[in-house]
Amino acid sequence: MDNVTIKVGVIGCGTIAVMRHLPEYAARSDVEIAAVYNRTPAKAEEVQRQYGGIVCKSVEELVAMDLDAVSVCSVNAEHTRDSILALRAGKHVLCEKPMGITMEDCEAMTEEAEKAGKLLMIAHNQRFSEQHVNAHELIASGGIGRVLSFDAGFGHAGPEVWTGDKDTWFFHRQAAGMGVLADLAVHKIDLIHYLTGEPVAEIYARTATLDKRYPDGRPIDVEDNAWCLCRTESGISGTLRVSWTNYGDMFDYIVIYGSKGTVSCYDAWKDSPVTGVIDEFVDCIKTGRPCRSTGREALKSMRAVFAALESSQTGTVIKIPENVK
Repeated sequence: MDNVTIKVGVIGCGTIAVMRHLPEYAARSDVEIAAVYNRTPAKAEEVQRQYGGIVCKSVEELVAMDLDAVSVCSVNAEHTRDSILALRAGKHVLCEKPMGITMEDCEAMTEEAEKAGKLLMIAHNQRFSEQHVNAHELIASGGIGRVLSFDAGFGHAGPEVWTGDKDTWFFHRQAAGMGVLADLAVHKIDLIHYLTGEPVAEIYARTATLDKRYPDGRPIDVEDNAWCLCRTESGISGTLRVSWTNYGDMFDYIVIYGSKGTVSCYDAWKDSPVTGVIDEFVDCIKTGRPCRSTGREALKSMRAVFAALESSQTGTVIKIPENVK
């Protein structure tokens, strides 16, 4: 399929599509951005002027087109519906994280992809940074000995800075499902799995809404900070801190401690304009090789995210038996 052009449609023309998906598709000579859709047509029209394609009036119209693949960049609450519509229409799907806002939704997406025989990839971009790929290879080769523990963190000033919208949908449970757990913790929980080779099997978490408010002064209805203690099946244990209230420099790190050494990764995307997510998606479609971030793989991270939310609500340690072999 080297000479084949992959036709893609993009559902949702918000910041993640404009900053990541669209320019990374456009950078490839073997991809055509054939269709775009956004609930606010003006955003889709603006994208069309830069990247071309047809502006669709609905998701249903977009997935009915002659496309090979679809990027789902809609709000979290619409990921499942949009992904399943595309899969049923015979399209490969790249869905932004978090995969869905309930565990049942996530499982339904995976089942639909397997039924359709199409690729469902989740945009866990931290698996693709050069630092993390190198750390993965070092750990897998025994370079730091047996993995014992880890510390991880991810924090910035909040999604209103990223989106430019003070009343961003990230702040509304109905659209987002969760707050910083779904936005940032999912990245690091997936990275813990990728680097240690084991998903999180037990978690204790506390969450809080420390500072974020709606324009009328009310606290937002999702968490803006979370602290987690995590453990894998073999006993690898560690801490995870995520925050939307870090008003200094962003922090983004993971440190893996082994019996013979330590590997530390900081600011994995600071100097990289390309995530590698689009390249992975397109290359896997064209070659048929296994994808490093499938929906089936992402279920393990999503279970841990939902377990963290449950733990914060109940004040108890939550075990995740599905993440144990």
